Amino acid sequence: MKKISKIIVVILIVFTVLKIYESRILYATDYYITTVSNPKAHTFQQTLSYIIIGVFGGIILLVSSMIFRKIRDKKLLKTVTKSNRGTWSERDLVLKLLKYGIPAQTIFHDLYLKKYNGDFSQIDLVVITEVGIIVFEVKDYSGWIFGSGSQSQWTKILAYGKQKYRFYNPIMQNNRHIEEIEKQLKQFNLPFYSVVVFYGNCILKDVSFIPNGTFLVKSRRVLEVMRVIKKNNEPVQYSNENEVVRILKEAVKNGENKEIQIQHIKNVNDMLGKDSIFD
Repeated sequence: MKKISKIIVVILIVFTVLKIYESRILYATDYYITTVSNPKAHTFQQTLSYIIIGVFGGIILLVSSMIFRKIRDKKLLKTVTKSNRGTWSERDLVLKLLKYGIPAQTIFHDLYLKKYNGDFSQIDLVVITEVGIIVFEVKDYSGWIFGSGSQSQWTKILAYGKQKYRFYNPIMQNNRHIEEIEKQLKQFNLPFYSVVVFYGNCILKDVSFIPNGTFLVKSRRVLEVMRVIKKNNEPVQYSNENEVVRILKEAVKNGENKEIQIQHIKNVNDMLGKDSIFD
């Protein structure tokens, strides 16, 4: 709502500026016509008025279209998640999937799955499809990315190699998420697919040994991965899809609990530590 208010303010400012300049320009042309009495000046004044009206109309249409898209996207997003939940990148991915035609009731965002030891596993996105369950891990990075499927730590390089950061292998991270979901759904014997989506201005410079059923993809190509997964795998039978949905919905509901969120962040920091810079 705040963004829409800002856009409306911008429209009013543009309108005011155009009106000020329009009055000044028309005043100048009126003066020119009065003093010079040139018939061609009348045509110039009319043409100038049309141009100003046309520019203003174009701006109004453009801004109105932006407002309409934001309102439409916000309504669409609400069919799955809240507009302030998770990261912007995660919400953008939800919108991509919805616009692609994935039913809202099969998309689960920002899950906190309770493990048997009482801790929680936070999962960015889960989608139930006809070929199995797709689990997404969303990363927002810049720089060059280096890593291997078998290495626990990956590296991102910034500032032309002057800064290097370590971060936990996203393949292993998402595989652990899948393992926790499988424990909850082991009675259904369902296939799982891991998709790590990279947002931001990053380049997968040297990434190797990607396990079968795992995909690393930049955000602009994530729908291609969806098509590949569906094309290359056979449909599965859900013996009790309602129970699968119930478990995933419960994990989403857990994410609304602030105490659970705080405890999960503390557990992760205790286990892995924060990303650190090294020479």
